Amino acid sequence: MLDFSDVEAAAKRLNGMANRTPVLTSRTLNDRLGSQIFFKAENFQRGGAFKFRGAYNRLSQTDDVREVVAYSSGNHAQAVALVCKILGMNATIAMPQDAPAVKVAAVKGYGAEVVHFDRFTQDREAICADIAADKDALIVPPYDDWQIMAGAGTTAMELITDVEGLDLLVVCIGGGGLIAGCATAAEAMVPGIGVIGVEPESANDTALSLEAGERVQIPVPTSSADGLLVAIPGELTFQVNKERVDSVALVTEDQIADAMKFLFERMKVVVEPSGAVGLSALLSGAVEVSDKRVGVVISGGNIGLDRFSQLLVGV
Repeated sequence: MLDFSDVEAAAKRLNGMANRTPVLTSRTLNDRLGSQIFFKAENFQRGGAFKFRGAYNRLSQTDDVREVVAYSSGNHAQAVALVCKILGMNATIAMPQDAPAVKVAAVKGYGAEVVHFDRFTQDREAICADIAADKDALIVPPYDDWQIMAGAGTTAMELITDVEGLDLLVVCIGGGGLIAGCATAAEAMVPGIGVIGVEPESANDTALSLEAGERVQIPVPTSSADGLLVAIPGELTFQVNKERVDSVALVTEDQIADAMKFLFERMKVVVEPSGAVGLSALLSGAVEVSDKRVGVVISGGNIGLDRFSQLLVGV
């Protein structure tokens, strides 16, 4: 099981390498919700998302590794590519054919090789295994790894250090690595704090799994929140989340777009759909926050102008 000491060790490795991202607030939002909301803005992290934390924590502990392979729709891909550039490693990334163009361009910009696959018909893990065997490469999974989770947990560790007295922590869920690490840090630092996950309605595998008490697989989901499109929770992440996550709220596509619009218009922050789902749960009432001090993780901001505009037209 992931322990807080793992998160503390990750924080030491990341010191001076990862950005200590800001905590943002909005008086307008606080008045609207009758609460105090504190956003941990990981859209300002290196690579544009929290994923840098886990990738660096994992790869900085390897010796004699020159070839690395990973699979990702974008943010983990960018993080691994950037960390490999920093550490002098070669990265090959398997990305879905429908991955956002801006994320593919960033991965290539960091010097990684991109291999595309069809996420509806092909097995991304099998593709990576073949590449790893051919190149004698280390596979770095996007979430189902203790060191990846520990690195991600430093997000909440910093937030809780900067903001005292949080009653609730709200975190988006894809494969479950971010919330597993954050819940581990929160439980240790603020005993009794509530930890709520948020998923798109179409990608509710963790919600169903927690309800069933075991991992549940759903059809390959579709959503604007491309970073959260996982069909089954990670084996390791679910071990943590079934013990440390209190509940999971679900949000619609329109609610995600509403949150993106609020962050842009009222707080002047550009956030990708995956990064907006936490706020969307608050604005929609899916998570009750009145009279509470609430931390919300903005997981990332990697979105192109055309896609951003398309999602917000008519909202």
